[in-house]
Amino acid sequence: MAVLTGKKAPLFEADAVVNGSEFVEKFSLEQYLGKKYVVFFFYPLDFTFVCPTEILAFQERLQEFEAKNCAVVGCSVDSKFSHWAWLNTELKDGGIKGVKFPLVSDLSKSIAQNFDVLAGEYVYDSEDDEIDFDGEAVAYRGLFLIDKQGVVRHQLVNDLPLGRSVDEALRMVEALQCFEENGEVCPANWKPGEETIKETHESVSEYLGKK
Repeated sequence: MAVLTGKKAPLFEADAVVNGSEFVEKFSLEQYLGKKYVVFFFYPLDFTFVCPTEILAFQERLQEFEAKNCAVVGCSVDSKFSHWAWLNTELKDGGIKGVKFPLVSDLSKSIAQNFDVLAGEYVYDSEDDEIDFDGEAVAYRGLFLIDKQGVVRHQLVNDLPLGRSVDEALRMVEALQCFEENGEVCPANWKPGEETIKETHESVSEYLGKK
């Protein structure tokens, strides 16, 4: 598994569905450079079980991300037409109607490969002279926090059965912005309004002494 933290996020252009119903060609995270932070997350497939709980949870907190100048973008290996159908299916019927943030189509699986979250790999079968896929041709539950310069500052990758915490994703945005604003680092379990630490031994000892 590649560690992308501290590196530029891989670039891509792909089909996407935005605002719940609008098709966009050549959607790219580059549109946010210099303007917004991005929480870019992968999920395995449309019309499944854990995935809608995550996507709907992000939508429920979308205003909080937007208030922190952070875009939320989802991605799976489904087609844009599958995304559109799911986005326009009622919740009671297994859909995610009401979700407004972009869903990117990674039908070629190249985006998942470049972010190294594809749950398997292409292998060459020399006997049959064919390329096969070993594993599940979907993405793990990868999440990447990308800053305004396009650098990955946080990444998390869960196995397929394990849903993520939207609270933690939002907390990481807040922690990054706190560090950028005052230059102090955020200790374990830090939350907005709590003390941060200056990067010296004395300040760490002082912080621990208060606990």
